[in-house]
Amino acid sequence: MKSFYGFIRKEFLHIFRDPRTLLILFGMPIAQIMIFGYVVTNEIRDIPIAILDQSKDQATREIGNKLISSGYFNLVMNLTSLDEVEPAMKRGNVKEVIVFEPDFRKKLESGIPGSVQIIADASDPNTANLIVNYTFGIMQDYMKQYQQGKPNIITPEVRMIYNEGLKGVYMFVPGTMALILMLISAMMTSISISREKELGTMEVLMVSPIKPFQIVVGKVVPYIVLSFINAVVIILLGFFVFGLPVKGSLILLLLESLLFISLALSLGILISTVSNSQMVAMFISLLGLMLPTILLSGFIYPIENMPLVLQLISNLMPPKWFIIVIKNIMIKGEGWQYIWKETLIMIGMTAFFLLVAIRKFKIRLE
Repeated sequence: MKSFYGFIRKEFLHIFRDPRTLLILFGMPIAQIMIFGYVVTNEIRDIPIAILDQSKDQATREIGNKLISSGYFNLVMNLTSLDEVEPAMKRGNVKEVIVFEPDFRKKLESGIPGSVQIIADASDPNTANLIVNYTFGIMQDYMKQYQQGKPNIITPEVRMIYNEGLKGVYMFVPGTMALILMLISAMMTSISISREKELGTMEVLMVSPIKPFQIVVGKVVPYIVLSFINAVVIILLGFFVFGLPVKGSLILLLLESLLFISLALSLGILISTVSNSQMVAMFISLLGLMLPTILLSGFIYPIENMPLVLQLISNLMPPKWFIIVIKNIMIKGEGWQYIWKETLIMIGMTAFFLLVAIRKFKIRLE
């Protein structure tokens, strides 16, 4: 029995001496509960909105202040004409525009229902529904002081743009496309070099005249072709099976998909250079890419709802930028002028991951 207790003590010491095991045992649960606790929520917070006040009276100012002070909305723009609504929505600066008609307060005081138009970006239908419901709820609270026995003293007119039918496919197809391409591309590439190490064939590559850059590119090219075919299949299924339109340029969409695939593959190569086995590479790919893609990319949960720290971390998630690009091209029908920033960010990430992977691979060859 004494030997048995000694054996158990030895196992405890082995665990406590290995920082990676301790990180998995204690660090991962803490990180996951913190992320899930802050991300997985049905509430909205700090949603960027714009107001077009054609009345500019006390009632419209009070409603605007009530919306902003609620903590659910953040006023980022004051529009001056209806012509500014569509460009603001296309740029993605605002998720909702509230339009007050002229003589709003006069109508309220005379008992005539005042009209408020609520225009919401429904490319993410769940968020759009929440935004509209929260807005109307705050307006209803304001109505009470003007009701005077008339229940409909404010008449809201809701307009959902980019997805009038509030179809869930408008949210899930772009997010699923990013998730599939990221996981398949990164995972398959990360396993490729790890397999060479595990099988012992890396020595053959080491003594060959092929340069590190050529080895890395040679590993990437086949998966670029195969992943691009995957992207085309997903777009075709989205269009013909689920009815998701491609309102923008198909060529631009395919080029952006190719760029994201290259980004995912370069990240996979980087993972493979720091992994000694296929199992480790697969574990890093699944754990390090799947959960962040689902939680921190804006795929399911709005980034605006997250704490500032998680919002900053989300900027490091490649799928976030690709999902923005897909929605802008497929759903909003926008061109290069609206997605150039996201495109440059993905190009920069691709170059960074590829250069670091080549450098690490070269060091290992030496």
